[in-house]
Amino acid sequence: MSAEMVQKAGAVVQKVRQQLNQAMVLSPWVVDQVLICLLNRGHILLESPPGLGKTTLIKSLSRTLALEYKRVQCSPDLMPTDITGSAVYNQKLNDFEFIRGPVFTQLLLVDEINRASPRTQSALLEAMAERQVSAEGQTHTLDEHFLVLATQNPLEFAGTYPLPEAQLDRFFMRIEIQYPRVEQLSKIVEANLNASPVDNLNAVLSGKLLQQLQQAVRRITVHPQLLNYACQLSDSLNKHPEVQLGVSPRATIAWLQAAQAMALLGGRTFINADDIITLAPALLGHRMLLKNGNAVDANFLNKVFATVAVPGLGEKSAAKAKSDLSLA
Repeated sequence: MSAEMVQKAGAVVQKVRQQLNQAMVLSPWVVDQVLICLLNRGHILLESPPGLGKTTLIKSLSRTLALEYKRVQCSPDLMPTDITGSAVYNQKLNDFEFIRGPVFTQLLLVDEINRASPRTQSALLEAMAERQVSAEGQTHTLDEHFLVLATQNPLEFAGTYPLPEAQLDRFFMRIEIQYPRVEQLSKIVEANLNASPVDNLNAVLSGKLLQQLQQAVRRITVHPQLLNYACQLSDSLNKHPEVQLGVSPRATIAWLQAAQAMALLGGRTFINADDIITLAPALLGHRMLLKNGNAVDANFLNKVFATVAVPGLGEKSAAKAKSDLSLA
């Protein structure tokens, strides 16, 4: 991939960044993670306490990309057909007609996904994995830009159902939104006092151009040594005595694909070890499980990664290169 193409792609991505930052005051890393998922057609799981802008972020994204957006508010009594659709008798046709559910869109916001029952959650599995829906004996293809953006409150457990591992693995990244700093909070309050800034957003990225960017990401160079490095890290995690659920081949592929998108955002034609290290918590944290039942955090990853040498560096340099992982 040429440097000129990277510059052109970077200019487009910068416009998207500016639009999202116009509507919200988010950390650059949160915005970049969303863009990394978008460039990989990867489903997103957003986690934060209520009121930190998860829904606003998704609305802003739909306006910026000029994509169709629908919302499903999850609750324990939500049925699978409320998402996929169902057959309804049409008197004029004297036959049953399939009425499409909200899953037939481009951006699907699944709000508070962990409030839906496991049966209803499973209705999304085929859509997320195959981008199709099987209903009433027929298979319906979803839009090529179909993307699930699900939210959940990690601190609320009453009336919720934990997402099964198979569904968690369908999410490309889990993105955590933290409480804003004082200066960020001041900007958020000021911008939203009189009207929602989302209403003033303009579309800066067409579906055709988005496809071109997604194709460009796949042309970012992954050096064989870095591919092997990611595989060694995955193997080290899987062999760790504290790990119950490790890193699958699908997760390792997603990890390197995310690194390709991160390189594009950084204006590079190649990935580096820092891309792999920085992305680990968001790519692996929701896919892995420790034997004590705890989730895998950056500190645990940092400890394991320090035992694997970074290509081209000695052991001491490798440990030092990973010392900032917990701050990512």
